[in-house]
Amino acid sequence: MSSEKIILGIDPGTTIMGFGLIKIVDKKMELIQLNELSLKKYDDHYVKLKIIFERTLHLIETYHPDEIAIEAPFFGKNVQSMLKLGRAQGVAMAAGLSREIPITEYSPKKIKMAITGNGNASKEQVAKMLQSLLKLKTLPKNLDSTDGLAAAVCHFYNSGNITVGKSYTGWGAFVKQNGDRVKE
Repeated sequence: MSSEKIILGIDPGTTIMGFGLIKIVDKKMELIQLNELSLKKYDDHYVKLKIIFERTLHLIETYHPDEIAIEAPFFGKNVQSMLKLGRAQGVAMAAGLSREIPITEYSPKKIKMAITGNGNASKEQVAKMLQSLLKLKTLPKNLDSTDGLAAAVCHFYNSGNITVGKSYTGWGAFVKQNGDRVKE
């Protein structure tokens, strides 16, 4: 019996909101879409929030995700930036909640760790790993969309479909326990 699930990943932002959608079929990931919503041309913060809400609803109504994974704002020194990011995240979450879609929040460090094995990886390292995992031909110019995609992939890895965070004593142990993932 085939099991299928769609996960929407969102990297909320008031300048650029990145998002990615993946379909899981029999525990394998397929890319559906990778994109971003540019909000640079809007000056009014409330207009930006309305657009984030509407775009998230549009994505939900178009792709019918079963779950949403969202990147939590990181704690920076600028309180105003944190407040704006929190609001952007909140309206994206409200869109999902209004359609009764389960939402899981992940810290940037947890997402990076799930994708690259390094919680301090750069955006470029995360994007390159996603390119390899999902066989993307090219990467977008801005990496906000890959950050949204990374949230979706992180959620897939953390929802019991694939074990993440196992420790191995070396390459031999890895190969022995992951024969299906190793190409000869």
